[in-house]
Amino acid sequence: MGFEELINDRAIRTVVLVGRHDFGRCPLAARVPTALWPIANRPALERLLDHLADEGIDRVMVCSENDLSASLQPTRARGRLDVTLVTEDLTGGTAGCLRDAVGSDPGELVILFSGSIAAPPSLKPLIEAHQTSGADLTMVFNPGPQGTGSPAEIYLCRPDVLRLIPRGGYSDIKEGLIPAILRKEGTVRPFVLSEPVGNFHDRQGYLRAVSIYLGGTDGATSNGVEIAPDATVHSSARLSGPAVIASGACVQERSVVVGPAVVGPKTVVGPDSVVARSVLWDNVEVGARCQILESIVDCETVIPNRAAVLEQTVSLGAGASANGSVGEGMEDQKERSAEQDRRPATRSVYRAPRLSRWNRLSARGVAAVLGFGAVLAAFLWSYWPTVVDLRQVWLRSDEYSAGMLVPILSIYVLWSRRRDIGQVSMAPAVAAGVVAFLMAQTIRGLGLFFMYRSGERLSVVLSAVAIVLLLGGWRFLRKLAPVLLFLCLMLPWPNRIQTAISLPLQRWATTSAVFCLELTGYDVLQDGNVIRIGETSVAVAEACNGLRMITAFFVIGGLVVLLTKRPWWAKLIVIVSSLPIAMLCNTLRLTITAVAFTILEGPDVEQLFHDFGGFAMMPLALAMVVGELWLLTRLTTPREEPVPALITRRRPRHVPDA
Repeated sequence: MGFEELINDRAIRTVVLVGRHDFGRCPLAARVPTALWPIANRPALERLLDHLADEGIDRVMVCSENDLSASLQPTRARGRLDVTLVTEDLTGGTAGCLRDAVGSDPGELVILFSGSIAAPPSLKPLIEAHQTSGADLTMVFNPGPQGTGSPAEIYLCRPDVLRLIPRGGYSDIKEGLIPAILRKEGTVRPFVLSEPVGNFHDRQGYLRAVSIYLGGTDGATSNGVEIAPDATVHSSARLSGPAVIASGACVQERSVVVGPAVVGPKTVVGPDSVVARSVLWDNVEVGARCQILESIVDCETVIPNRAAVLEQTVSLGAGASANGSVGEGMEDQKERSAEQDRRPATRSVYRAPRLSRWNRLSARGVAAVLGFGAVLAAFLWSYWPTVVDLRQVWLRSDEYSAGMLVPILSIYVLWSRRRDIGQVSMAPAVAAGVVAFLMAQTIRGLGLFFMYRSGERLSVVLSAVAIVLLLGGWRFLRKLAPVLLFLCLMLPWPNRIQTAISLPLQRWATTSAVFCLELTGYDVLQDGNVIRIGETSVAVAEACNGLRMITAFFVIGGLVVLLTKRPWWAKLIVIVSSLPIAMLCNTLRLTITAVAFTILEGPDVEQLFHDFGGFAMMPLALAMVVGELWLLTRLTTPREEPVPALITRRRPRHVPDA
């Protein structure tokens, strides 16, 4: 059936999934689901539903754990769309919610949208591509610099694949349904959009989504400013688009608004204030001479005079108040800065750098240093897109956020070993270095050609090995081999490996937590990846499988191995033990969280125990590593018997007088 036939026959079943609260990762998302965050003063969910109505969809199921009846009322009032609200606790995962929302009437095609989308795409190209490919499931991606970008959180599937979703327990689309389709020899196809849809779940993603929307998708022009008729903008104010000044907003004298930015309804921007790449929601009061940069400011918030809000999410639920101020201590900080400015300036003494070691370098040594600098600059220039990609992975992925520390720690280790490295004579291995460099670039090229990012990222370390061989030789490589191997910990694991171990880790985390709870005397029931203690249900999601702790503890173990002087077998024990220590700490965290959920209630408890529970395990893990080193020392180092020191007194000799 073609697109028009599916629309006319009402054979498309559309499901919109509104995610649950964000467990404190973003303070604003803990109070308001991201699907209800405004995109140019209208909730993202409302804009998505209107877009689906424009595309010809006549019925939508909205699946959420919250009662969104009031938020759906504007769409229902327009009468263009039959919206059914499916309220459940979302412990069944995205696949389980999709199955429950569709029910016994799956139609001819099922489409799932995330509710947090700023610029939803046209349905016709998606449906035609899905039907042309003959896929059982189509996963939609945003465009990226190398083709496929991040997932757009849009899925199209045939109705019969819903039978593969288990009735009990937790089942996600990526980690549950897609592997089940592949095990049945089904087909899963990607579809890359021409424009990003602006799906978001945190502050950075939301600001990117607003920028995408204001860039001309459906809002203001790419460089224009949209000002509501009843908004007030002083003649001395400066506005640079894309930006939206909403109804009743007031931008006072000498203020600056730099887009992409949104000044919400009835929001006041005080004189001489700067709002850049930020979104201010309803009824916000910004004082005089304030700076707001790449931030979100919640409704009814008051920003005091001279305050600086830099890359923050300011929420009433995170310490601000409607009649108080945000950023407690900002005024005190200003006063302290002024106090420091009033102090008499002290004269700083400049010390010239010691150049004696450089003066002793031979002409060959100077040439080697200059050559190394040139090669390093060329290396950074060539791999800069890969470095930027790794940085994005570290920032958006909790599992690999510890990788950001690896290059910094590697530099520290090299600095601590600088004397030992300086004693190694340089003997460049040109032939071996060229071969190693060609192999690294071959792996990089294959990764680029087949869009296999793990190969491209691995080539960074392999190219570094080749550079060491070219400039220093085999002795330098043997000296730097531990540090180069440590650099591999900054790389994300390949998707196949992560997918293969995620489910076993998730099952282990659930089962081990249930075992610990039973040891403490609780009556526990395990339903898939859901732990039920009486009337309390704790869902062990994919993010709780312990992979974040495993990667972080491997970094900790690797650093301990590099900084301590131990036999090779003792260092190997420390590295291998990082895995059971991480799994044990994750089990303890889940156990404590489950017990806390039976005693305490409220979003603050979820924020405290779910988001910060992992940080509490870090001191415990370090204590375990230190205890392990102490135990190895006690077991393997023979005890030295104290030998008394004999102190004798020489008898003085008589020296005759001259």
